Formats: sequence, structure tokens, C-alpha cells
Amino acid sequence: MKKTTLKDVAERAGVSKATVSYILNNSNKPITEETKARVKKAMEELNYVPDLGAASLTNKTSKMIGVVIPQTEPGSQLMFHNSFYSEIISSIEYYARKIGYHILISGTNVDESYIKHVYERNLDAVIAIGVYPDEFFDQFRKIGIPAVLIDSYCKDESFHNIRIDDELGGYLATKYMLDKHHKKVGFLSGKMKEDGVIKKRHEGYKRALSEYGIRYDKDLIFEGEVDFDSGIDIAERIVKDSIPVSGIVTTADVLAIGAIKGFHKMGKNVPADYSVIGFDDLEISKYITPGLTTIKQDIYGKGRLAVEILSRSLEDKSYPKQDIIIPFEVIERESVRELQ
Repeated sequence: MKKTTLKDVAERAGVSKATVSYILNNSNKPITEETKARVKKAMEELNYVPDLGAASLTNKTSKMIGVVIPQTEPGSQLMFHNSFYSEIISSIEYYARKIGYHILISGTNVDESYIKHVYERNLDAVIAIGVYPDEFFDQFRKIGIPAVLIDSYCKDESFHNIRIDDELGGYLATKYMLDKHHKKVGFLSGKMKEDGVIKKRHEGYKRALSEYGIRYDKDLIFEGEVDFDSGIDIAERIVKDSIPVSGIVTTADVLAIGAIKGFHKMGKNVPADYSVIGFDDLEISKYITPGLTTIKQDIYGKGRLAVEILSRSLEDKSYPKQDIIIPFEVIERESVRELQ
């Protein structure tokens, strides 16, 4: 079947090819609403699909936003193991589409440069989620395209930033457990990186222990990968090794849910034997049994704000850099019990 061309649309609408091109590219040429309606109708009747590649050459824009997700080690698949990423990506995609943009999702290995993706795809802007080495930020500073960092503590004022106060989040999660009279509280997390969200939440955990006069015990710190299986493995080890904890503070719901499963496999019950608190409030957290008590952050809102900031930055090159800290709250469900 022959592909419909710009010429076909112009002939059906009774206008020039240039007029159709002006309308497709949102040109400021004076074109009547009646003409626009005729062209739109012709495109619908002919099932015309614009050639985005040709449009990007004409406008020097691709209408593409890159979304970068870090991998913790070469070959890992972090974005597929934590539904936090699917939730935030769905938000970014929805709001990008509303302003006429598409997204290109890339998982970058720790040993891989992202710069080639920007040039190969002619990306207009980038949203980077998580922690990256300094070289990553150096590359984007040189390219000069708008970039929003989500969950980053990069202090470079060249970039927009969106995050929560992760130290406070770790503090409140731990305080919640301590207020339920748990004295032996473990900390379950992914690998800690300097200036990463996990390290910040760990600092909050330590601050809460200190305020309650409880000694910090490195034997109660459990680092793994941020995924379901790691939560299972660590919970099983806690039971097998009879590690003396009654409460577990986790840095991600996916870890908490894995831990609940791991305790169950070992014949233990949450919260009767172990209490668990999560972090994120993923959609699944209210459906599991027991329902997961967790720190709720606005994951969807992070994606929406990132796109809004990029939209303004693309329209106005002098748009000031944004540094936004989003509020959060404790959501109480059934996974933490109060000790007597």
C-alpha cells in the first residue's frame, strides 16, 4: 500500500505543500482556521502520518526527550526490577506526549557513556534519574541541552533538580519504628553511593537512632540490590543467622515486599515476628498482605514536574534553574506492629 505523502494531503485539501508544512510545524504564518480544519480533515481521511525525521531536520528539533536510568553494574537491569521506574516513566511519557514530545528510554551501564545517544537521536532535552559519575554531568554541561535531574544530589547549578529530603525520609521511617518501641532496627538498602539517596536515607536512620539513645550497629545494616530477590535473600539470612532485629527499615518498597516474602518462606510472619517499613508507596504496596507501611513520595508528580520544567526551558533559554524538594508522608498500613 502506497504511503500517503505531503503532496497527497495538499491536493485533497486544495492547498499548497508549503501550507500543509506550515500547519504541521506550527509556523507563525497567517493561515485561517478554515484552512487548518481542511488540512486536518484531509490528513484524517488519508491516514497521513507526518515524517518526524524530516520535521526534525527542518526545525533542528527531534521532539524527543531522553530519559536515563542508571544501572548499578554492567549488564544489570535495574529499570525492570523496580516498579518505581515504570511509575515515573509512565508519568514522564504522558506529560511529554501532552506537549508534543516523545521519550527515548535508556538504561546506561556504569561503564557506558550516554553522550552518543544524545547526538545519534538529536535529543532536545534529557531527564536523568538517580546517581551518575561526575563525567556524566560534565558531558551534559558541554552539550548545553536542558536537563532535569531526579533524585540527584549533584550540586552543579547547570541543571534543574527535583527530589525529596531523603535524609529526613530515612529519619522519619526509623523514628516511626522506634516510636513503636522497636529497639533493634535493621536497615535494608541497595549499595550506598556518596551523595546518593540511599546514603542520605542511611544518615537519617543513624540520626533517629542517636536521638533515641540507641547505639548504631553496623551488623544490622544489610546492603544488596534494589530488587525483590535481594529483599528475599536478606530476610532469609536474618532468620537463618538469628540476627537480633525486630524491625526493618528499607529504602524501597520493592525491598520491603521481598523481605516480607522472605520471612514468610522461612515460616515467619509480618508483623507478628518482624515489622517492615518501605519507602516510595508503589501502587502494589496497598495490595499485598499485610499492607505495607511506607514513606509515600509523589512519584508521578516528579515525572510531571520534570516535563513541565523542560517545556519551559525549551521555550525560554533564560528560564532559571529550578531546585524543587517535594513533600512526603508516612502511610500507615499493617506491616509494623507496636511492641509492648
